[in-house]
Amino acid sequence: MKNFVVKTLANAGALGVAIWLLQDITLTGESTGKKILTLILVALVFGFVNVLVKPVVQLLTLPLFILTLGLITLVVNALMLLLTSWLAEQFNLSFHVEGFWTAVLGGLIISVVSWALNVVLPDGD
Repeated sequence: MKNFVVKTLANAGALGVAIWLLQDITLTGESTGKKILTLILVALVFGFVNVLVKPVVQLLTLPLFILTLGLITLVVNALMLLLTSWLAEQFNLSFHVEGFWTAVLGGLIISVVSWALNVVLPDGD
């Protein structure tokens, strides 16, 4: 359970950095508390997408992973971020990613920051 909370907080932090750095990734809310709650909920949706959908997409695009020496990972991460944006809209969460190239850059930022936070934050069950 502790591992789940740590990973969710790392995802929320990484999403927060991407929102802060890229003007086309937006999170709106009336107050800071609502923004933080929305960010945590979006992090949960993002984690759900990465756990359930991403492995299936990676398996189906395995030949492209081999052909591009793994560079297709950037595209897969961008698609997962766009899917998270769409799902957030369906759940009336005020998170939006505008455009594919923004999603590529956002996915790259989220990957790097999430990795760094998972290294720094304690890991355990």
